[in-house]
Parts: sequence; C-alpha cells; structure tokens
Amino acid sequence: MLRFDVPPVNANVIRLEAFVTFMVCSVALLGFPYLLPVLALMGLVRGFLGHYKCPSHRGFAKLLESINRAGAKENAGAKMFANKILFIAATVASVLYFMGNSFWVVPTIALVIFSTLEWAFSFCAACWVYGFWYKLFPPKMTG
Repeated sequence: MLRFDVPPVNANVIRLEAFVTFMVCSVALLGFPYLLPVLALMGLVRGFLGHYKCPSHRGFAKLLESINRAGAKENAGAKMFANKILFIAATVASVLYFMGNSFWVVPTIALVIFSTLEWAFSFCAACWVYGFWYKLFPPKMTG
C-alpha cells in the first residue's frame, strides 16, 4: 500500500542509511554490540514517526542534496515498513546481548545481509515483502 500521507524519500539517502546500518552491524559483530540500540532508535523514529523526524535522515538528505546526489523520490510506505523491521531486529539483538545471550549475532547478521542488498544492489527485501503482502491482502475500501 503506497503511503501518500508522508513525504517521499530520496533513493540514495535510503541507500546511505542502509550503508550506515551495515557498518554499525559490522562493527557490532567485531566486538562493539553496545552500538545496536542506536539502530533500534533510528528504526523506531523512521519506521513509526517518519523519515523526516529522524535527525540522521535529515542530515543525510541535506548532504546528498547539496552535491546533487539525493536520487529519485520513492514512496516512503515500504521504507517505513523496512525501518520497523530494523527496529525489531536491532531491539531483539540488543536485548539478547545485554542479557548475555550469544544469539544476538543472528539478527545482527540478518541486518548485515539485508542492508548490504539495499545499499549495494538497491534491493529492499522488506519492501518486496511489503508489496507482496498488500497484493495478497489488499486493504478493504470503505465508502
């Protein structure tokens, strides 16, 4: 379902955010997992409040727009769904880590894989699932 109640987002800004997710998760796997709550916070803000409420998104957008590299506009609905998944995965990884459970690496590795697909190949797996879901279960029209 396309979202027209939130402004569209620039494609390359989204790719840069995915690269940041990839880097934070990679650094976490290298021994600094206490950084994962930062991703959970970013996913929370961008996924539930909107991209333009997130300071990092606004900063990345301003940076890329200043050098004419922001990219085409994309509907924000699927990207918000992807950020909700980021929030869930990063929160689960953070909770597991702080509980002393070594399984925190599983959602972190999943985030590395899926964020790499986004920043390197412009393939958003969560966006694909989002679109597939709404093809299977279209929203009921009232009126």
